[in-house]
Amino acid sequence: MDSISRIDGEDAQALAAAALQRAAAIMAKLRAPGGCPWDREQTFDTIKRHTLEETYEVFDAIERRAWPDLKDELGDLLLQVLFYAQMASEAGYFDLRDVAENLSAKLIRRHPHVFPDKDRPATIAADSSAVLRNWERIKLQEKESAKQSKPAPSSLLDDVPRSMPATLEAAKLGSKAAKVGFDWPSADGLFDKLAEETIELRAEINRADADKIEAEFGDLLFTMMNLARHLKVDAESALRRTNAKFRARFSSMERVSGGAAQLQAMSAEDLERLWSEAKIETEIVETKD
Repeated sequence: MDSISRIDGEDAQALAAAALQRAAAIMAKLRAPGGCPWDREQTFDTIKRHTLEETYEVFDAIERRAWPDLKDELGDLLLQVLFYAQMASEAGYFDLRDVAENLSAKLIRRHPHVFPDKDRPATIAADSSAVLRNWERIKLQEKESAKQSKPAPSSLLDDVPRSMPATLEAAKLGSKAAKVGFDWPSADGLFDKLAEETIELRAEINRADADKIEAEFGDLLFTMMNLARHLKVDAESALRRTNAKFRARFSSMERVSGGAAQLQAMSAEDLERLWSEAKIETEIVETKD
């Protein structure tokens, strides 16, 4: 029975490898001369936004226990990996094989209880907690080893990872800078700064410079994150709360009007009236809750 299971497992791995190879070949063709114009135009910076979106869609499918949807969303997430690997290969940085081999090496290093060798003696994993502690210990050792080959941090801000969500990174950066006194004395000054950044954004909108519009919009968001920090507000939680409120109010508009198609045919004045009514309705519900 064990031999049959092993053969079935090997067949499954071979099929998975073949499917992944085919997907990688399709991506290479899409990016090649004569391929898809849109795919050929993409860069690391234009794709990264989609990566975040696809990650959240995977989370959503899991929370809904929607397994067919999860299969599709995992495919979309895999597409991001194939996209980055293909672009990196074209630039001569690394390729998909390097990504997979790097991952395999990491998994082997961090599971000595499963993959022992002369440099990593076998360990006994009593339970999942022990495995996690060992994983973190090995991860820390790897980081310490990597630090030795890198120059010492030259900035107070070097401890803030670039990998964290932008809203959290902005809050951390502001908090770090505040430790040396580089901060607004109170939230009042930030309201003035918001007004200043809004004026600068409007100026760039009038000039129609897309790059500078993005830069000024970023400055406005950064100021908002610092305001949230001063007010001791969790920006992510606050925005999610507002998103939920918008969903409820818009759904109320759809219900009252008879659907999205009816909304589309309405005037701006009628839409504003429905929105005001929806605000009152949802506020009553929130009060009751």
